[in-house]
Amino acid sequence: MFVETIEVVEMTKRKTTEAVATESAAQAVLRKSGVRDLSPSEEKVMRMRLGASVPRKEHLERVGRGDADLEIELLAFEIEAFLKLRERRALRQAPAPTTSRAKEKIIRALRKKGPTR
Repeated sequence: MFVETIEVVEMTKRKTTEAVATESAAQAVLRKSGVRDLSPSEEKVMRMRLGASVPRKEHLERVGRGDADLEIELLAFEIEAFLKLRERRALRQAPAPTTSRAKEKIIRALRKKGPTR
C-alpha cells in the first residue's frame, strides 16, 4: 500500500491530507501509460513488485545485443515459441466433434416418430 501526501493551498490556509493508493490502483496506472516521474529501472521494479503488465503497444527490450551467438539462440527460442502458440490456437479453434448419449437418444426417438407434416 502506498501513502501519498497531497498539499492543498487555498488563499492563506494550507491543508495537508493523506491519500492512500491501493495496489490495484497502482497496477492500473502502470498498465495504462507508466509513470513519467520514475526512471526506467524504478518502473521495472514497480512492475515486477506489483505484477503489472507492460502496455500492449510498448516494444519489448532486446537482450544479447552484440553477441551474435546469443542473438541467434534467442531468436530461435522466439520462433519456436511463436510456432507453438500458433499450433495451440489452431487446435483451440477447431474442436473435434464429440458424441453425446442424450443427443443420440433424441435422434433415435425422432427417427421412430417419423416425419411430421
